[in-house]
Amino acid sequence: MSEEILIVDDESDIRSLLSLTLEDEGFSTVQAANAEQARDIVSKRLPSCAILDIWMRDSDMDGLELLSWCKEIYPDMPILMISGHGTISTAVEAIRNGAYEFVEKPFKAERLILTVRRALQAKRLEIENQLLRARTAVYKQPDFIGNSSKIKQLKNDIEKIAPTSSRVLIQGRPGSGKETVARLIHNKSSRSEHPFVVVSCSRLTGEKADAELFGSENFQYGRRIVGLLEQAHLGTLYFDEISDLSANMQARILRAVTEQRFRRVGGMSEIISDVRIISATNKNPQEMIEKGKLREDLYYRLAVVNIYVPELSQRREDISLLAKHFVQQQSELLGKNPVKLGEDLLNALRALPWPGSVRQLKNVIETIMILSSDEKKEPLGVSDLPEFNTNNNTSDEGQMLNELFMSYPLREAREKFERAYLISQMKKFDGNITQMAKFIKMERSALYRKLKSVGVSEN
Repeated sequence: MSEEILIVDDESDIRSLLSLTLEDEGFSTVQAANAEQARDIVSKRLPSCAILDIWMRDSDMDGLELLSWCKEIYPDMPILMISGHGTISTAVEAIRNGAYEFVEKPFKAERLILTVRRALQAKRLEIENQLLRARTAVYKQPDFIGNSSKIKQLKNDIEKIAPTSSRVLIQGRPGSGKETVARLIHNKSSRSEHPFVVVSCSRLTGEKADAELFGSENFQYGRRIVGLLEQAHLGTLYFDEISDLSANMQARILRAVTEQRFRRVGGMSEIISDVRIISATNKNPQEMIEKGKLREDLYYRLAVVNIYVPELSQRREDISLLAKHFVQQQSELLGKNPVKLGEDLLNALRALPWPGSVRQLKNVIETIMILSSDEKKEPLGVSDLPEFNTNNNTSDEGQMLNELFMSYPLREAREKFERAYLISQMKKFDGNITQMAKFIKMERSALYRKLKSVGVSEN
């Protein structure tokens, strides 16, 4: 999969020379003799880079006008301007209008190749910076943390799947790490230097949905739009929760996937689509098909390879490693010293059901880190666990407590329950021992002794 360079020049000898020079370096090329031909090529597929002659005979646009047209629609495409009659003012105007570089004719092949490579590298760096900024903003884990057999198998599957061009369907509960798997597949593939574009299917609704995904060639929405599908050219397009798409959008995506081409909204030309599609769902695809929420033909197009991400409760042996990883991660984000997690706290974390999977564990650790005191030197314990929101479902809350205390021997479980109970009551009565003693039906002196014996401070 080579990067394609568009060459626009009214002299066929120049076009041929440039084409041979670039192809010898491993690039693919496409030629145009005038601006009209160039616009037609660009409308069908987006080149990686363009080389435009400034002065062209028999053309409805000169090179500078064509440069402005390209930058209006595809601002990220690097463009080199060439001319045998260039002036300093022309070069300045070209750079001001968005050209990467201005090269005078006759040019040396070595310099031209170097300039093309630098332009493409600058584009890749910008894409990488955008991805880095996105990842930093949400601080995603760069890899799957864990040494359990299920995670080892998952990593092995990723290594096998990544080098192929097969479409992949990732299944797993919310918060299990489906997007992380998709990014790992992309990063380990031959498309890693090209964009990884996320489509949030639940938000792909309304009158602008088609334009957002496929792009638009008219000014109905106030500007020309390059759709997400086109943005992912040569890279990977990730559909997050594919069954949330409308029936109409599913039909359009099916056609684009099948034919590997599409049309922008308001456009007449078909655009060649060279993207790898990875989809994800937290639902059972067969159930969604039966309910009419997912097209069966689309499912079989997207699910060439199926991969399942285990939820956290299926790999409890990874919880300690994940918790410590998130502690380090949050320490860097918050600018705090890493805290030590006590064994009783780690045991508690391993015992809880985690309906929100890895994302829920990350949120719990983040809460612990925010609420923990910098002055606290001893390891954090069960009492430092935040209260879980179970949507007032007492049966779920009871199940979580049972899971927690069933992980200890009887004596230790009783001690830990008493301590957790007393800490909760201290918070409830804001440290008022008299009111607390009355409520739990215990003498104040006996309560003082009990608090001291289980290590609960009155403050």
